[in-house]
Amino acid sequence: MTAPVLVLVDHTVDGAVRAPVRELLTLARELSGGAGVHAAWAVDGAEPSPEVVAELAALGATHVHRVVVDADPHLSAVLAEALASLLDATGAGLLLVVSSFENKEAAARLAISTGAGVVTDADGLALVDGRYVASKTVFAGTWNTTCAVTTPLAIVALKSNSVVPSTVEGAPAPQIGEHTVAVSERARRVTLVERVERPASGRPDLGSASIVVVGGRGTEGDFSVVEELADVVGGAVGATRVATDEGWIGHDAQIGQTGVTIAPRLYVGVGVSGAVHHRGGMQASGTIVAINSDPDAPIFEIADFGVVGDLFTVVPQAAAEIRRLKG
Repeated sequence: MTAPVLVLVDHTVDGAVRAPVRELLTLARELSGGAGVHAAWAVDGAEPSPEVVAELAALGATHVHRVVVDADPHLSAVLAEALASLLDATGAGLLLVVSSFENKEAAARLAISTGAGVVTDADGLALVDGRYVASKTVFAGTWNTTCAVTTPLAIVALKSNSVVPSTVEGAPAPQIGEHTVAVSERARRVTLVERVERPASGRPDLGSASIVVVGGRGTEGDFSVVEELADVVGGAVGATRVATDEGWIGHDAQIGQTGVTIAPRLYVGVGVSGAVHHRGGMQASGTIVAINSDPDAPIFEIADFGVVGDLFTVVPQAAAEIRRLKG
């Protein structure tokens, strides 16, 4: 028996729907069995534009809820209570969120308050014999597992690039409504003191990018070749822990067990040795390309394509050739 699916719609500052949300809505449409896909418009007070509403409808949303709260919506406790209220109102049996640090924290709070079963960092989800069964990699990407949610409510945080987004031709306009939530005093105990926005780079978001170029110790702090290649292929820039610890690039670019977990369709490691803690954050990538002067670097053990050579010679040549091919 199918039930409505609720999707948390993360969006950019200018109101555009983030790419991973398109994946969530596509998946929700497939899993709802016609019971309805409810889109929870990110709780920041902004209203979705008519163009965004049309996009949500084409992706499968049958209802769009603008959630209004009386506290700071960026706090996980506030977001969790808002989503709990909307889950109760819609009768959804599944909540889908993008697998980000913020959303996973909210999912954990929701699990406590609702008794839901939670799967984070999933890379697939299916309805099997009435239960939601998620697939995910664990133990630094060395094991592929399936996790069945046995509770009435399932919460799944899906990694980016797990589903190919698709739209429906001639989709009807969704029902649009406002859902107001008064959060508890407990949720108000934490307050947001300051929010610092990163300068816009023009590159895709690291966590959701389909192409990621990563610099490691081998760059010796010179990320210009990494950024050049990323810009040529339209990818995001990432880094290993040693690169961020040395101050060569900000810590928000760190990929690994203690950083961002990524699953791009193409990963390019530039001067990356492939330490275990880094591999745990990128091993689920579709195609892995490694460029390193050390032929014994561990990254070559998992690479689909490997180039042994000086990165300061190889990468600029690769960027120039890609530019030539692109005309």
